Formats: sequence, structure tokens, C-alpha cells
Amino acid sequence: MRIISIAALALPLIACGGPDTSQANNAAANISNEARPAATAGASTAADLSMFARAPSKEAALKIRHDRHEGMEAIGKGNKIIKQELNAGSPNLALVRSTAARMAALAGQASGWFHAGTGPELGKTGAKPEIWQNQPDVAAKLTAFQKAARAFSDVAAGNDPEAMKTRFAAMSQTCKACHDKYRSEMHH
Repeated sequence: MRIISIAALALPLIACGGPDTSQANNAAANISNEARPAATAGASTAADLSMFARAPSKEAALKIRHDRHEGMEAIGKGNKIIKQELNAGSPNLALVRSTAARMAALAGQASGWFHAGTGPELGKTGAKPEIWQNQPDVAAKLTAFQKAARAFSDVAAGNDPEAMKTRFAAMSQTCKACHDKYRSEMHH
């Protein structure tokens, strides 16, 4: 039997804003099992949102933050590669396919990248504190990205560059929606 913190159990009640926000409040439940890390596949909404409520050890928090940074960097590089290829006169579709598949895999892993205690309180990060203050919205945006990344990867498996461009644009908008609100500019 799982032991879930009181904060994790109370979170859905606290965050509930009525029918106007019910989809956002249930966004973590909408993350499909394919998009979840193996450790959380099939978990309940309270367990999914509990990643915001319980902080791991400092060592584990540093690893999660490192994994988040590396994953986001890889997604960003993937976006650049795909944009360049899709804008080329003769795109390397094999490169687009492999990059799209890698990005979809990373999108699924992102469900484990935002545990409590892995934000600015741990040190320099591009993740704004608002991520941990607006959990239902972050979960909804993450779900949208995961779905868009899978949809893009599915289309990229084909041979239609125009369809790829359309799905890539849709996926890029999900990235922008989250970054505009929850990402600080970082200069390395």
C-alpha cells in the first residue's frame, strides 16, 4: 500500500477551481502510460502530482535537476536539427525521424523532472519557482507537450515533409507555451 503525503492528497482539493479549471486539475491523470516513466505508469492523479509535494534527498534532487537540464538541452537541440532539416530543400528524413523519436522519449521522461526541491532553492536553474506554485497548469502544459511530441514522432515516421512541418509547428507551440511562463533566460 502506498503512503501518500497529506499535501499530495490535499493538492487536488486546494487546486480545484471549479468547472473552468477541471481539465487542468486532472491534467496529470491525462498523461498516458506511454508518456510516463516506468516508475509512475498507472499511478493515480494524487501520486502524479505528489512529485511536486515531496522533496527527494539533496543528492537525488541534484540528479533530477541534472537530468532535467540535460533532457531540456537535448530537446532544444533536437528542435534546431528538425527545424533546419524541414526548412532544407532536401531534408534528411532519417535524421528527422530519429530526432523526433528521441524527443518523444524525452517528453515521456519529463514527468519526473519537476520534483519539489529541484527548483531555484537548489541553485542556478532556468526553471522559475512558479512551476511549483502552479502544478495543475504545469501538468496540463506537460501533457500537451507529450501528446504533441508523440504525434510529431508518429508523422515523422512517414514520408510527408509538409505533414511533418505542421506537426512540428504544433509541438513547438507547446514548448513555447510552457517556456514563456515558466522558464528564465539562462546564459551558459
